Amino acid sequence: MKYLFAAVMLASAVVGFSEAASAANGCGPGWYRGAYGGCRPMRGGPVVVAPAPVVVAPPVVVVRPRVCPYGFRWYAGRCRPY
Repeated sequence: MKYLFAAVMLASAVVGFSEAASAANGCGPGWYRGAYGGCRPMRGGPVVVAPAPVVVAPPVVVVRPRVCPYGFRWYAGRCRPY
């Protein structure tokens, strides 16, 4: 059983490290390191990503009147007698 566990752990480690190679030494997807260490774009044309539109909605304000029973008034956050 421990051999099976070790095999599963090894397989998951190999799969996990294979995805890290797509970063290409910190240049990111679509780029590679050139001869002098700079990031160079791969051939295939530029990749343009348009930013998402910013939508700002005004806050909703709900005003409820404070109604106290007869003989009380609103004071210090609650209805209090006169």
